[in-house]
Formats: sequence, C-alpha cells, structure tokens
Amino acid sequence: MTLLAIIAVLFLGGILAWLSEHWKDGASRWVALLSLLLAIALLGRYADHTGIATATGSAPLWWDSLQLNWIPRFGITFFLALDGLGFLLLALTLAMGLFGLIATWRDVGFRRGFFYFNYLWTLAGVAGVFTAMDLFLFFFFWEVMLVPMLLLIAVWGYEQRIPAAIKFFIFTQASSLLMLIAIVALVYLHYSASGQLTFNYRELLAARLPPATSYWLMLGFFVAFAVKLPALPLHTWLPDAHTQAPTAGSILLAAILLKTGAYGLLRFTLPLFPESSLAFAPVAMSIGAASVVYGAVMSFAQRDMKRLVAYSSVSHMGFVLLGLYALNAIAIQGAVMQMIAHGLSTAALFALVGALQHRLHTRDMGELGGLWGNLPRLSAIALFFAVASLGLPGLGNFIAEFLVLAGSFASSRWITAVAATGLVGAALYALLMMQRVFFGGERSPHQNSGPPADLAPRESAALLSLAVLLVFLGLRPQGVFDTAGPAVADALQHIDATVAGTPDRYGAPPGDTGAVADAADSRWPPSNPERGISP
Repeated sequence: MTLLAIIAVLFLGGILAWLSEHWKDGASRWVALLSLLLAIALLGRYADHTGIATATGSAPLWWDSLQLNWIPRFGITFFLALDGLGFLLLALTLAMGLFGLIATWRDVGFRRGFFYFNYLWTLAGVAGVFTAMDLFLFFFFWEVMLVPMLLLIAVWGYEQRIPAAIKFFIFTQASSLLMLIAIVALVYLHYSASGQLTFNYRELLAARLPPATSYWLMLGFFVAFAVKLPALPLHTWLPDAHTQAPTAGSILLAAILLKTGAYGLLRFTLPLFPESSLAFAPVAMSIGAASVVYGAVMSFAQRDMKRLVAYSSVSHMGFVLLGLYALNAIAIQGAVMQMIAHGLSTAALFALVGALQHRLHTRDMGELGGLWGNLPRLSAIALFFAVASLGLPGLGNFIAEFLVLAGSFASSRWITAVAATGLVGAALYALLMMQRVFFGGERSPHQNSGPPADLAPRESAALLSLAVLLVFLGLRPQGVFDTAGPAVADALQHIDATVAGTPDRYGAPPGDTGAVADAADSRWPPSNPERGISP
C-alpha cells in the first residue's frame, strides 16, 4: 500500500493546494511542500532495501507490489510494483520535485493554487509511470503526467508559450497514440495465441509474436519513448518547450520527464521485444551517437542560455540511448547513472538560468558578461554545474559517460568513437557559456539599475545539495549499481536467451503467482559474472 499512498499523497496534495489558495494567500506552496515531504517519508520506508543491496552487492528483484482488480472484463488490473530501478527514479522524481519547489518558491506570481495542482499532478503521473506493471495503467499514468505539464507551459510560460505548448502536445500525443496501438495489438495477439486477455506486463512477456509483427510493435514503443527521451530527429519539441516553460516546468521536464522515455525503453521495449530490439540495436545506437554530436553542436550555436541547456539535454540523453542499446550491463548501468546525474546537473542549470532571468530579465548571452564580480555565489555554483555537465572526473556525470562509452565500445567501436566526440563539444559549449556570461567585460543590463542580488540562502542551499549528491555519485557510485543491478540483469536475460536461441520468459513479481515470483527473485547474481558490475 505504500506505493499507492505515495501516488495518492501527490494527487490529493495537488487538489488541496488548489483549494487552499482560496483560504489564504501563499498557502498552496506550503501544502505542496508538505505533500512532497510526506511522499519522500513514505518512500524512505524502502531505504532498507538499498542497504541490503550495498552490503551484499545484490538485492531481491521486486521490493514491493500491489495488485487490485480494476477492469476485469478486459484483464486490466491496478498493478503497482517497485524494484531497484523504479526506486532510484522515484527518488529522483520526488527529490527534483522538492528542489524545483524550493528553488522557485517565490517565482509564481498568479494562480498559485492551480500552478501547484498541476505541479503535483505531474509528479504523481511520473510516479505512476515508474511503478505501473499493467500496460493500460502505465498508459493512463503516461497521459496523466503530460496534461498538467502542458498547462504549466501554456499558462505560466513566456512569450511564445502557446506555440511551444501546442508543439509539445502534438509530439507527445501522436507518439502516445502509436504506443497505445502497439499495446492493444500486443494484448490482442497474446489473447489470440493463449486465450488469456491481460494487460499484465509480466504475463505479456510470455507472448509469442511473429518476427515481423514483433518488430513493428517494438517500433511503436520505441518511437513513443524516443520522443520523450528525446532522440534525433524526434527532439524538436524540446528546445521550444524548455525555453518557454517556467523555471519549475523546465526542471520537471529535464530532470524527470525525459527519464520516463529511457525508463520505458529499459523496462518495456527491451524485455517485451528482445529479438526485435537486438536486431534494431545498431540503428538505435547510431541514433544515440548522432544525438550526442548534434546536441553538442546545437548547444554551441545558441545565444539563449535556456536553449543551450535544452540542446545539451539532447546530447546527454543520447548517451542514455547509446548505453541502453549496447545491450551489456556496463553500458546500461552507465545509462542509469546518466539518468540520475543528468537530472541533478541539468535541473540545477535551469534553476540558475531562471535565477539570472529573474534578476536581469534576459537569457541572451550577448547581453550578459562580467557577472562574477556582482554575483559570486551564483557564478561559482554555475561553474560547478557547468563542469559537471561536461563530465569532470570525480562527479556522477563522468562515471555515467565513461561506463556508457566503455560498455558501448564492445558493441560497436565506430559508433562509440563518434559519440565520444560529443565530450569535446560538451567542454566547448559549457566553458563558452561560462566565459560569455560570468567573465570578460561587464555588459549586463543591470548597469543602470544597480547590481543584482546574489543567491539567497534558500537558493544556495537547494543548489549545493545537488552539488553534494553529484560528488557523492562520482566518488561512491556502487550503491546505485547494486540497487539497479537486478533490474538490469532481468532485462538482459531476455536478450541473452534470444542470443542463445532459447527464448525465456519470467513471471510476475510478488503478489502474483508465487512459484514464478520465486523464480524471478532468484535470478541475481547473474550466472555470468562479467555481466554485472561488482565491488
């Protein structure tokens, strides 16, 4: 029931935040804060599982589950389950939700109650995406997280917010429709072959599909997740959405929503369609490498700081796609680490850009310069996250990109070599941004109105907390690897069984059939030690 309680707290907290604005001005912020703190406290009940993973180098695959009848006529259940991968991304979701709330505490100037309603409902939808084990329920939460995000952009965004929101809606809804068609087709084909009508993910793993049909269904899932990732050439909604979204919306987009695409690929696309994924892997890796290079080049060409950071997300998430389709544990563990590290560093960069725009009313790097003398705290923190984004050794981003490249090299040397050039591009655009904005001659728009205020203690504390987390991930990454390890091994075993020519399917997590669940929980450590990352 803990998983249901976390989602319910966010949903109900959003409603209460909306209503509380009519009772007292500013009350909605406190309701949102208390809702997030309560959700984090509930998630903390699973901390013992991470301790087990760190101490033993492994953990049970499934930590918790809840399965209730929902629409039994169509085999639809309210099925939530949590493993190490889901825990890491759920923790990232709540942490970044809290960070975005604190960093933009005074930024919302109108309709605050409705703003925090949409803010918390976006988080609730994402939490459902990371825990849903019924494909219909997964699609339901997938849609829930998109609608309030659309409203955050359209209502509280900047000048071109409506076109950006429409573009966001068209891309996400069109790709979601493809995924819905693929889900229904998968369920129908499984029903035709087995006589069992179900949307249960673990049961659909047993579906036997013709190779050509499987490939098309896999593409339906892949396109939906690649749009959200985003991957070239399906990325064009992202720069506009980031540029026009309010700061809190940009934080949610970069730190959380982009990760749902990568999660979907690892959780659903690879295990459900192992044969097709194996055949498609070279194409996906090529798309990932192209995204890395393209995002870096486009970032270097930007004048708007927000668009620079947005295109950098295309580049960094390209590493995630590259690592996932390298189809080995080292690269996939690097992709998981990249999801977390990118969420922390990019959220901080968007918060810093928002702080600059709030103070100077511009994001144009051509109008900025010499800010270090007037904003030393903001400038120093910006330098830290800029070098974190380019992959400075000792930080989580470096660990992530190094593992992705090391694991991908074994799968395709030439594709990996192309992707590695993106590291040079990252250094160029990150350091160029620092030089233009914070160093050089002072040419800032505050010259006639006095120097702007530096970061407040609230903002500094929020940003420094993310900096500490990145340092910790860079120096002690093993806890993340151990926590995510069973989920990574679970996805890879489907691929391994395909390579061996003996398709192998596994059953449901605790809460379903016990015999199959026991088999699922016993799959770690992997039989091949080279597949894992051990201390």
